[in-house]
Amino acid sequence: MVKVREDQPLKDDGSVDIELWLQRLQEDVVLNHPQRVHQACELSQQLETQAMLENRMWREGSSSLRTGLEMADILGELRMDEDTLIAALLYRAVREGHVKLELIENRFGDTVAKLIEGVLQMAAISQVQPSTCSPALGQAQNQLDNLRKMLVSMVDDVRVALIKLAERTCAIRAVKEAAREKRLQVAREVFEIYAPLAHRLGIGHIKWELEDLSFRYLEEASYKQIAKLLAEKRKDRDEFIASVIKMLEQALQTEGVQGAHLSGRAKHIYSIWRKMKRKNIDFSQVYDVRAVRILVPEVKDCYTALGIVHSLWRHIPNEFDDYIATPKENGYRSLHTAVIGPQGKVLEVQIRTHSMHEEAELGVCAHWRYKGTDTQGKNRSYEEKIAWLRQVLEWHEEVGDANSFKDELQNDVAPDRIYVFTPDGHVVDLPHCATPIDFAYRVHTEIGHRCRGAKINGRIVPLTYQLRNGEQVEILTSTQGGPTRDWLNPALGYVQTSRARAKIQHWFKLQARDKNIEEGRALIQKELQRLDLDGLDMDALARQLNLMSEDDLYAALGAGDLRSGQVLSTAQHLFGETDDQDQLERLLTRPSRKPSRDKGDAITIFGVGNLLTQMAKCCQPLPGDDIIGYITLGRGVTIHRQDCTNVLQLRAEDPHRIINVEWGTKQAHLYPVEIRIRAWDRSGLLRDITSVLANERVNVISVNTLTDKKEHQANILITLEIAGLEILGRVLDKINQLPNVLDVQRFRTAKG
Repeated sequence: MVKVREDQPLKDDGSVDIELWLQRLQEDVVLNHPQRVHQACELSQQLETQAMLENRMWREGSSSLRTGLEMADILGELRMDEDTLIAALLYRAVREGHVKLELIENRFGDTVAKLIEGVLQMAAISQVQPSTCSPALGQAQNQLDNLRKMLVSMVDDVRVALIKLAERTCAIRAVKEAAREKRLQVAREVFEIYAPLAHRLGIGHIKWELEDLSFRYLEEASYKQIAKLLAEKRKDRDEFIASVIKMLEQALQTEGVQGAHLSGRAKHIYSIWRKMKRKNIDFSQVYDVRAVRILVPEVKDCYTALGIVHSLWRHIPNEFDDYIATPKENGYRSLHTAVIGPQGKVLEVQIRTHSMHEEAELGVCAHWRYKGTDTQGKNRSYEEKIAWLRQVLEWHEEVGDANSFKDELQNDVAPDRIYVFTPDGHVVDLPHCATPIDFAYRVHTEIGHRCRGAKINGRIVPLTYQLRNGEQVEILTSTQGGPTRDWLNPALGYVQTSRARAKIQHWFKLQARDKNIEEGRALIQKELQRLDLDGLDMDALARQLNLMSEDDLYAALGAGDLRSGQVLSTAQHLFGETDDQDQLERLLTRPSRKPSRDKGDAITIFGVGNLLTQMAKCCQPLPGDDIIGYITLGRGVTIHRQDCTNVLQLRAEDPHRIINVEWGTKQAHLYPVEIRIRAWDRSGLLRDITSVLANERVNVISVNTLTDKKEHQANILITLEIAGLEILGRVLDKINQLPNVLDVQRFRTAKG
């Protein structure tokens, strides 16, 4: 059965209601900056209107905007990020040549441009037919090269492959009205390349839709025959399934299985046909036409539910599969059994946990960490993928068969994962560098919230421990309480996965606003006291962070939407230019408000050389922001953020005065800062402290230690060279996590 999807919302004049569509999209995916997605929709709409006015028709399909929205809907169901959604919205406009990739890069960033470029590269595979019989030598080589391009793109960033899957899904949905030759061409390509790719990435509902739609055109008579048989039996089947679900719900409640969700499962037409061919049986012998799916909270509940099913009805020999103990090659996990159900009718039952079901639907999208988001293992991770790619390519050069290379594509695409065991012996897969807290939230949200400790192979480890392949992980929980805000501090390393971080942030958002304000105020006051900062205008700081008031700033901190490091970085740039020399030193900023040579050198201007530069007051770009330059009359170059509304208007009015600029790589100014550490004295204390400083690449100017033998306490004064408040805060956090450390803070000698 192909999946029925909701139509795009329309206005009275027949145009797409972008505002309403964006609201609906956010039911599936959390957008940190929905205005970026809205801007992409507006740009796509403008380009389409301009193309119509200039009588430039799109080569296929009815509307570039609607195709982009449909692709974004598909990717939204897969919980993809904003950059991926924006790339999907604008891909077709770039492909058809109505907008340059450089403009997309300037307005939406390098990541979006690279994703579109990767999909354009993969589009080359559509130019040849993968299963041409006895192809000429040149054609076979062409086919091989295109398959290589596809694989290289996916190895670099799996989001490219996902956007291409969404685009091909839209293409085969729209091909219904095309000529028969075109339908067959698209269907064969989808069936042989993209449906297997969706299967290997574990995205079940995309795979099934692609298989059914391509099967409709490749085997039209068989498709219609099975569809007719299914339609004739639908009413009886629905009544039968409803009665079975009622019986199972009562039995599960009697056995104490709470939180179960039962539903009838539609059998896909292609899978019915494939089973009939594979087993040489007719339609009446396909057992899983009548099927029920049971979703339960925990793995142990799966086997409890299986026992209930087998106690109610006699199971059919050789029709039981335990994909939980032995998952499929794409990570699919579930229990499958077939029984002689009520009225003597055969019934298939699938049993899995809610998280297993999410992975069966989303596959790699449920847990993929994009290249570049790793902080410690990304280089090794990427090199491993490239090494695998080289092996595949070298093997293919020896064999020289494009069809076998396609098989390798179907069977050997896998993300970087580690595999650890639960105490019950079940396997859980996680990204590299995952911690026990990531594991806890992977198992269940409530286990993550109540996590208080962890054992690895029976040994207590800190919650910042990085898990390794093959380890057994046991989570120690409490009956009350919840996560701590320290878990959201990236400097402390408690959480590495975005999934766990999102669940922690959601927990804090559910707390009362007053409590969040109180917690946020305490958090920032503690940080300011530790950094020896005072007299900051918190209302002005809140406005700079696009918040209405000081209380909103505290509430955002308390809810986990804002990190203290972000506040400190903003404070340094906002209040750094002051006449108060004492305050100036506290903020670790440059000792002058006048434009200096060093300040100018912090910006590199392509093709122009050194010019006077100044930061735009309208958007106030910070190091790390995507920036663009505007040549003023007599005041040098003004630096704006690329998404600044003013510079977008200036680009339209005076484009020849817009120039590309980038942050320079020159070393930042370093400032001497003294910190004081109080700790219980122990052997190796100073070594551990200096190891933290070495790992953070912080230079040490001097160290002075004084040990109180009676109190067994050590007082250590260290003078460091620090580039900014955020770095200082991170260093203090990491030192504070060391064993025996009682307190660490910035120290300032009192002035007489």
